Amino acid sequence: MSLIAEQGLQGATVRAIADRANVTQGLIRHHFSSKEDLITAAYDYHMRRMTAMTAAQSAEPNDSARSRLATFVVTGLTHPVVDPDWVCLWAGFLNKTRKDTKMQEIHEQTYRDFRDRLEAHISDALQEAGMPPKSCHLRRMAIACNAVIDGLWMEGGALPSAFKAGELPEIGLDSVGSIIGLDLTVIE
Repeated sequence: MSLIAEQGLQGATVRAIADRANVTQGLIRHHFSSKEDLITAAYDYHMRRMTAMTAAQSAEPNDSARSRLATFVVTGLTHPVVDPDWVCLWAGFLNKTRKDTKMQEIHEQTYRDFRDRLEAHISDALQEAGMPPKSCHLRRMAIACNAVIDGLWMEGGALPSAFKAGELPEIGLDSVGSIIGLDLTVIE
């Protein structure tokens, strides 16, 4: 994955991967029938890892629903999730998701998983605040909030020096809060 982040998919040859991992090409070919299978597995791992890292800290059952949502947003917009190498890696895979059916499926599945987790957090927070959302509005809010988080994640990873410490999560909390009509900066 570091080769893809550094040199794109073209630079991640089986030979280069074997050299970087200090293994033989035969060992790689033993586990993956083709470079395409290896790339697909790497993409799946990368996307699931980012979602898992974002979701892990927001799963504290004793926290309020509003706090769990805020933690989900903040975690998704701070290191290690926001990382220049991770953004480059994601960008290295992006063109392939347009052309490769398996990569499209992974992208769709991991996007839906992240958005569904975000939607559940939004629903819980709004229910807790006595503002139960209609399901059609809830989905649209989750899509809009996901777009904000994705955009901030991408910019934070691509231009880390453009943002002050803590600025991305603050913008994320303000923006997601505005979209759903709930102040996420004040946790009770």
